[in-house]
Amino acid sequence: MSTAPSAAPNTPAAPDDVETPEPKNGFDRFFEITRRGSTIGTEVRGGVVTFVTMAYIVILNPIILSSGVDVDGNTLGFTQVAATTALTAGVMTVLFGLVTRLPFAFAAGLGINSFLAVSVVGQVTWPEAMGLVVINGLIIVLLAATGLRRMIFDAVPIQLKLAITVGIGLFIAFIGFVDAGFVTSTGASSPPVGLGVNGSVATVPTLIFVFTLLLTGILVARKVKGGILIGLVTGTVVALIVEAIWNIGPKFDGDEVNPGGWGLSVPELPSSLVSVPDLSLVGQVSFGSFERIGVLAALMLVFTLVFTNFFDAMGTMTGLSKEAGLANEKGDFPRIKSALIVEGVGAVAGGFTSSSSNTVFIESGAGIGEGARTGFANVVTGALFLIAMFFTPLVSIVPTEVAASALVIVGALMMSQIRFIDFSDFSILLPVFLAITVMPLTYSIANGIGAGFIAWVVVRSLSGKAREISPLLWIVAAGFVLYFARGPLEAVLG
Repeated sequence: MSTAPSAAPNTPAAPDDVETPEPKNGFDRFFEITRRGSTIGTEVRGGVVTFVTMAYIVILNPIILSSGVDVDGNTLGFTQVAATTALTAGVMTVLFGLVTRLPFAFAAGLGINSFLAVSVVGQVTWPEAMGLVVINGLIIVLLAATGLRRMIFDAVPIQLKLAITVGIGLFIAFIGFVDAGFVTSTGASSPPVGLGVNGSVATVPTLIFVFTLLLTGILVARKVKGGILIGLVTGTVVALIVEAIWNIGPKFDGDEVNPGGWGLSVPELPSSLVSVPDLSLVGQVSFGSFERIGVLAALMLVFTLVFTNFFDAMGTMTGLSKEAGLANEKGDFPRIKSALIVEGVGAVAGGFTSSSSNTVFIESGAGIGEGARTGFANVVTGALFLIAMFFTPLVSIVPTEVAASALVIVGALMMSQIRFIDFSDFSILLPVFLAITVMPLTYSIANGIGAGFIAWVVVRSLSGKAREISPLLWIVAAGFVLYFARGPLEAVLG
């Protein structure tokens, strides 16, 4: 599956009872590079691929957050959010790599930033919304530090953990198809989505996505080292040439819509490569939401943030660790408690910098697919994000359509975990099926996990297997019932 020497994705890399090569030096020993069957070159390449695949967040996160108008009529500045997005992603990615030695990069979570911009700031100010994000992060850190988050993680059956991996694979592939314009909304009730423009692949950006996808697929299939990175670079060069010749332009330019245009960024060399980052949003946090909208309403918002953050991250780390071959037969991976704590710190950091909660990014799978197995890949990715603060115009060169091809490739790789799921028992099949399908269909990892958890405890218990279900899983399933009913509950609470 990987283009670099690594353990099989369904087994832990270098288990304790197997003799492993001696580390070459202290650096190698710290990151366990040789132990996990990797090399420094492979880690650097994987870190670069992860950054290239994630770089769009420096553009997309400001678009989402700056579109939200708070209760006082204020908005967040695009350039300021872009700077803090890169800063927080860089710091948290490096921190996670150093603490956990895992190749899981961080950035602003797309589910939470949309929730803030659409639902939260209509009731509170932006500093108050970020205060809720900080509280959410502190709760997650507390749950992780006390071991409760790990207990919940351990209570999840391996079949559901595998289903989460497969569901995330489908989810990120779907994200790739949508970002590339290969799958689009029809605007009708049925079918809700369709192929390209009016059922055809009719735009040049989407054609370049198809070209990059097939090229990368061939390289990965032939086990070419650096296949994903080569595909991304080649696709970007082709996009630059095409844009220079035909001047396609952006899909959205003010009020005008160009159906055949590029998505988030136009592949063209910027006039200025360097810009000084504006970090004025750092520290713009307030906890006045409890007074503004009341304690119960504020707590309901925090509840939603915690559930989304908690289970999105848990599912993502489960899927990535399986893909990297770092998880054991129970789905556990190295330094899991530290990983869960640092992930909570990412939420606190994101709120403090007004970049929204930062969490593990599923796009890290692109770097893992390239061979990344250690936290050194994270150091590379994080350093590139910090540099990107000063080169925001340069980051936008890679079009979304090209980056989307890597997501589809990684989604296909993660899909292979489905072969380890037991489909002979329908009380397992139905919860697993719901977990896998609800994720992409509702565009939410947390929704898929919730559907799987609830179905597991209900179907398995009423099938005579109640004693096999952990009490914690019952509690979490009940929490997901509240999570899914939060809209009516918020209405009742006023």
